[in-house]
Amino acid sequence: MDDTLKRLLDAEMRAERLAKQAEEEQDRVLKKAVADAKAENERFTARIPDLHRAFIGKAEERAEQNIAELRRRYDERHVQLRDQAEQREDEALEAAFQVLIALEH
Repeated sequence: MDDTLKRLLDAEMRAERLAKQAEEEQDRVLKKAVADAKAENERFTARIPDLHRAFIGKAEERAEQNIAELRRRYDERHVQLRDQAEQREDEALEAAFQVLIALEH
């Protein structure tokens, strides 16, 4: 019986050691996970200015492209209106002369 009790006590002590080791390992893993998460957060936070600059740069690039497109359209429309004005210049002069002639009579 003493032998059985001794084996049970040894088994219980081994189980307690294993449980303690498991708790210590769990604590270590948890602390490492928290430290890793904190480091990742700090890395991300440090990258925010770069991300912001990149976003602003792309927004400025798109704005410049839009401005260039608007200028191109404006120039095309300006040329069209100029052409139309030149095409109708003779008609307008003729109509003005007709009005002047009609006023003199």
